[in-house]
Amino acid sequence: MKILAFSDLHMARARAADIVAASAEADLVIGAGDYCNMREGLDEAMAMLSGIEASLVLVPGNAESAFELREAAPEGVITLHGQGMTFDGLRLFGLGSAVPPPPFGDWSCNLSETEAAERLSRCDRCDILISHSPPKGTADRTSQGQSVGSKAVRDAVERLRPRLVLCGHIHDSWGARGRIGTSDVANLGPTVNWFEI
Repeated sequence: MKILAFSDLHMARARAADIVAASAEADLVIGAGDYCNMREGLDEAMAMLSGIEASLVLVPGNAESAFELREAAPEGVITLHGQGMTFDGLRLFGLGSAVPPPPFGDWSCNLSETEAAERLSRCDRCDILISHSPPKGTADRTSQGQSVGSKAVRDAVERLRPRLVLCGHIHDSWGARGRIGTSDVANLGPTVNWFEI
């Protein structure tokens, strides 16, 4: 299966056009959150992605809530936040929001580590874990070198051992890759990222 994945579009029209064009080759497209900016422009961001004809699975970021994303997403798009699904035999589980909460202000959609751990505990197996926030210690460094990922996400990766962990959120780590045990971790960013499973 050919999977195209991206994160942190933040309403970048040219980046959205690249993703839509590339999606013609994809069996599945996955978005790992932050389609708009500070809870504004989500309808416009979804319109930018409306040309995607492949199956599309999205998790919310901290720039939009799960409710807002479900309301704005085109018909047929699946939104995961503390839920899983099976696609063509692959088990996917998604968790949105910023974990742990960043100092961005009231607009940011956040989960505490405890809240994230509770939602992740609902998953007993998955092949692909889609988390807006990266796992602590992998693909989660700021430009100052701080590791700001989620301990709850890392614990879930260690417990579940998914084949692939797709994340975003930390812009300074876009494109960063790593491994936790046997799991490949990718901080995606708003570019075309291909994965074969």
